[in-house]
Formats: sequence, structure tokens, C-alpha cells
Amino acid sequence: LFWLETPTNPTLKVTDIGAVSTLAKSCGALLAVDNTFCSPYFQNPLDHGADIVVHSVTKYINGHSDVVMGVVCTNDEEIYKQLRFTQNGVGAVPSPFDCYLAHRGLKTLHVRMEAAARNAYAIALFLERHDGVTKVVYPGLKSHPQHDIAVRQQHGFGAMITFYCVGGRDQSAIFLQKLLVFALAESLGAVESLAECPSLMTHASVPDEQRALLGIDDTLIRLSVGIENCSDLIEDLDRALNASLNSLG
Repeated sequence: LFWLETPTNPTLKVTDIGAVSTLAKSCGALLAVDNTFCSPYFQNPLDHGADIVVHSVTKYINGHSDVVMGVVCTNDEEIYKQLRFTQNGVGAVPSPFDCYLAHRGLKTLHVRMEAAARNAYAIALFLERHDGVTKVVYPGLKSHPQHDIAVRQQHGFGAMITFYCVGGRDQSAIFLQKLLVFALAESLGAVESLAECPSLMTHASVPDEQRALLGIDDTLIRLSVGIENCSDLIEDLDRALNASLNSLG
């Protein structure tokens, strides 16, 4: 089994699904893709040769931070039968109310994804120009190393942004503390905007050496952009970044 996530969390690296599918098939292996960051609205890995697609329904599909759920998708009848057998055997069945909430969220997926992606693109452009930022990573920017791949296989660029702030851990902490609209939280993909420092939060359990290889240092900030007023979000980031920058003297 080949397993990939694209874009990756939190560095937003984009992988060519079709190329990996060709490689997997040459080895007689299956390809599974975690498509959580793009959602089914912005990327369809099955169309690019993936055999299995997984989503954290908790994130964009539900979109309201009130469900814990996952889903596995396939267009292969044999794989489907095996998955159903396993699900029945282990009892991995969500509650009716959780299914109702996820179904409710799915009805507005297209509206939420478009709104969040518009905000994210505007914010990414803003961050690229800010003196308190050393680097911005967003697949929709031409500066992204795999921008061409994202254009080819995605229908949009999503609402996740990673950037590196000037300074060190202290400046990251000040930035996060000064935010008023963005909430400090580890989750993502909901209507509200969230910010976090992966090296201290979601990826704190990853060994220091491995984080260094991945480029996850204490100045890396991950944003999950929501659907609030874009001007409010940019003003919030600007104020927090200026406070972080001013702390350096």
C-alpha cells in the first residue's frame, strides 16, 4: 500500500497523485490518499488513479466543529467489499445524530470552501508582503514549489496556509496571544478561523530531528482560514504580526 497526503500537514507540500498511482501500479500496490485538506470539492484523487481516499469528516465535510468522524471512499468493488466486512467486524459505525450533522455540513460544503479559499488567497498575498513574515506556503501562490501540480490536479487551492514569522519561539507565542478573531486551536476545516504553532501543538510529539528535516520549527504558524469577513481576518493578523515584530526591538 502506498499512502500519501496532499497537501501535507502542516508544510503543504503537494504530491502528483497520478505519478504516484503509476508507480504503485507498477509495484502491484494500492494507492490511498488522505484528501482532508482539499475536501472532495477541491480535489478528487480517484480521478487521478488513487484506489482509496480518506477524509477526516470532522474537518471540511462537516465544517462546524461538532462531529468526530472519518470516511473511506473507493471506486473498486472488491476493495469496497473488504472495507464493509472490516467495518462490520469492528463496529466502526457512526451514530445517527453524527451522520445527520455531517449530512447537514455536506450541503454547504461548496459554499464554505469557495468562501474560505477566497479569504485564504487574499491572506496569503497579504502575508507575502508583511515584514513580520519570512516565508508563506500556500498552493495557490506561484511561489509554491508545486504550484503547477496543484493547478493540474486540484479544482481550487483550499484554505490552509503555513507561514514562518520573523524571530523565534517567543515571537510565535506573542503572535498567537495577540490574535482576537483567529482562535488558538489545533483543529481545522470549520467555518471559524484557527491558528496554531505545530512544533508546540499538533506536531509536538514528533522528534526534534524529524521536525527539523520537515521544516517544522518554532516560527512555523499554521492557519485554517474560515469564512469570516476577510478584512477582519487580515486586520487581526496584521495587528498580531506587528506586535510580534515589535517585540524584537
